[in-house]
Amino acid sequence: MKFNFANNIATLAVLLFSVSLYAQEFSFQNYHWDDKNTLVDIPAAYKDEKEVVLSRVTKIELATKGKGATQYYMVHERTYINSNDAVERNNKVYIPFKMNESVLETKVRVIQQNGKVTLFDKKDIKEEVDEEKQIKYNYFAITGLEKGSVIEKIYMLEEFPELDGKTMRMQSSVPIVNNEFQLIYPGHLKFKTKSSNGLPEAIEATAADTLKKTLTVIDKNIAPLEDDEKYSNRDVYLKMFRYKLDENFYTGAKNINSYAKFTSNFYDRINPILDKKQLKTIEDFCSQIPKSNDLQEQIWNIENKIKKTIAFNLYAESAESIADIIKTKQAHKVDLLKLYSAIFRQFKIENKVVLTSNRFEIPFEKDFESYENLDEALFYFPSIKKYLTPTEIEYRIPLFPDGLGNNNGLFISEKIFGGVGMGISEINFIELPGVEITTDHMVITADFTDNLENPKITTSIDFGGYTAMNFQPIKDFTSADQYQTILKSIAENYTINTEYSSLKTENDGVENIGKKPFVMQLTFEGKDLIQNAGGNYLFSIGKLIGSQMELYQENKRTLPVEIDHPHAYQRTLKIILPKGITAKNLEKFNMNFKTDLNNKTEAGFVSSYSEKEGVITVTNTEFYNVVNYPLEKFNDYKNVINAAADFNKIVIMLTKM
Repeated sequence: MKFNFANNIATLAVLLFSVSLYAQEFSFQNYHWDDKNTLVDIPAAYKDEKEVVLSRVTKIELATKGKGATQYYMVHERTYINSNDAVERNNKVYIPFKMNESVLETKVRVIQQNGKVTLFDKKDIKEEVDEEKQIKYNYFAITGLEKGSVIEKIYMLEEFPELDGKTMRMQSSVPIVNNEFQLIYPGHLKFKTKSSNGLPEAIEATAADTLKKTLTVIDKNIAPLEDDEKYSNRDVYLKMFRYKLDENFYTGAKNINSYAKFTSNFYDRINPILDKKQLKTIEDFCSQIPKSNDLQEQIWNIENKIKKTIAFNLYAESAESIADIIKTKQAHKVDLLKLYSAIFRQFKIENKVVLTSNRFEIPFEKDFESYENLDEALFYFPSIKKYLTPTEIEYRIPLFPDGLGNNNGLFISEKIFGGVGMGISEINFIELPGVEITTDHMVITADFTDNLENPKITTSIDFGGYTAMNFQPIKDFTSADQYQTILKSIAENYTINTEYSSLKTENDGVENIGKKPFVMQLTFEGKDLIQNAGGNYLFSIGKLIGSQMELYQENKRTLPVEIDHPHAYQRTLKIILPKGITAKNLEKFNMNFKTDLNNKTEAGFVSSYSEKEGVITVTNTEFYNVVNYPLEKFNDYKNVINAAADFNKIVIMLTKM
């Protein structure tokens, strides 16, 4: 579970319901499925589909409860099952439950083609434990589900109201014949809404109970959008509906969940007035941080000190002071931001707090001010244009979680008015570290001088940026034996599973993240790459660059390309031949595939070779300068990706002159 900064400062919005004039009953509390008519009519257009949601009704009602507020949430869904895969996917119906929710009702039934109905109740509920996440799940174990049947479920929850921004996804990986969402709320409130990607706009109406209003979105015959295309960000293109509380006519409050109001409160929270004792504690803490005249290195030193001293704990209690954070050596997200802000102030380092979302989960919506967008935090340093992530222990500036980049964010900075600091904010784009940060350099030598059937292979790889970060922290979080086992598995990608003669690494450990490349040097015998072919030798040189991703699209591509971050590979391969031996098929090394955007090459695989005095030198460069490639450029992008896979398959012939 993530911590949403907004929850702690939006309490006032929740209290707006205390003036409501109706009791805690909710309009759909007696909602039930149709017991009389169980035969299901499958629309002709969908009878051959493997799985279809015939209808989905989602209702949320806001209501008072005692002196507070609550919300009731209901889903009623009927799904047509028409394949073995669909049967397998639906043989467990999970009961939704969160820490701040309670399940009011949950029931499931299966309706077979002949009208036979099988009900599932509490005795059919089983428990499943996710050992990795340490979370328990309850689910119905569904039996009797077969092709041609319909599974129907209803569940109702009581939960904490979501007023400051909520996204409802109205599209899925299977077709939906009818999809309806309805928000029911007191008539003295007003919500802002936004529909995306072709979803109809919400219709506001007065409910049967004239003290309430409704917002209803209805869509029909929604095509599936499957999540099976590599290098894409499917969630951005789903039909979505967003809503948030905006006005209260009783109190006259307007623009209730605005970024301006959020910024003011949030700035005050992470920049509290510090007394002399706290200032002295911060001064003492900062005295332990190495000093540097290079700003990026100084920020790196600060980040390293905090992350090695203070543990981020999502569930930690709020500390009374910064001194308590340092004393207890743990902090939740907001307290951690307080500490960073105080230390940057002590070092007189200009910074901005950036609040954003993960673009692969809830993309930041620039034109809809929703606190749902403000789930993750970064620090931005304008003078060097770099970002720092305060909560992720394995990252160091200039690296931060790439899901937070290539995204918009709310940049909060300090302005002094009349000697008093205040927070102001604006929406800006979060740039990811460029391709120059994450470039891998590979130098490979295959020396046939001593043995034509067993060349000596020497490989040196400098992994940069995000790639290096995949390897560098491992040493600090595993035992020496475990680390060697992991290194061996990494090396096998470049030795073709052959036992290496030597393996050396440099720049291991957290101390080098964001500063130096991770270096791996290997030597091994290449006999497994040689095949005798009637006195000639076939040399699978392409395999030395390691296995490569291949991109094939059986169906027509529907989504643009979106990759994690810019990156590149620079490779040099040398083949040293003994006298009297020559190589054939070298023209295979000449490759040139590019993707141009706006008259500029932004992705490419370019390879060539030269030959001099028995030494063949092959150089190739593979690069992806930007994150997004439009759909019309997919084939060009695919050709670049597949060029590396094709290079991996190159075999040349060695023969006597």
